[in-house]
Amino acid sequence: MTSAATKRYAKAVFELAQQDRDTARWRTRLETVVGLLEQPDLRAALLNRGVATERRVALLRDIGAGRLDGEALNLAGMLLENRRIEEAAGVLEEFDVLVDEAEGRVRASAVTAVELSESERQTLEHDLAERFGGKVRLETAVDPEILGGLVLRVGDRLVDASVRTRLQQLRRRLATAST
Repeated sequence: MTSAATKRYAKAVFELAQQDRDTARWRTRLETVVGLLEQPDLRAALLNRGVATERRVALLRDIGAGRLDGEALNLAGMLLENRRIEEAAGVLEEFDVLVDEAEGRVRASAVTAVELSESERQTLEHDLAERFGGKVRLETAVDPEILGGLVLRVGDRLVDASVRTRLQQLRRRLATAST
């Protein structure tokens, strides 16, 4: 679950990106911030509340100076000062959601029992784009426990056409029919 603070940060960054008319550059900045903040040794040092916040911010600025531009460094510093560095990846994800919405792109995820081939993925993406009237960002995952078929989520809609679910439904019908 994404926190309200994570959404606020993402919205603020998105608004800056729109002002700059360069969402791609801001996304790259966010990826770099997330990558930096996820380095285990640095993360441990930044989360150490036994060290004064000013010293932790100085450490972040020293280490980030060669990797982050001024705006990205300010964002990372703000996340640190407000005890939100653990939410950096969520800010990136929410930023992507806002960009997709602004560009009229529908987000969809498909879970299958086996990995989709590239042509199957393209066909599914094309079918979804036709059905929902726009561009589609499709994420796929594999879960062998669904046995076959697919579980599709588009926005807040869920279509479970998995073999596992169909077998469970059949089992329930047979159980109620025999009583």
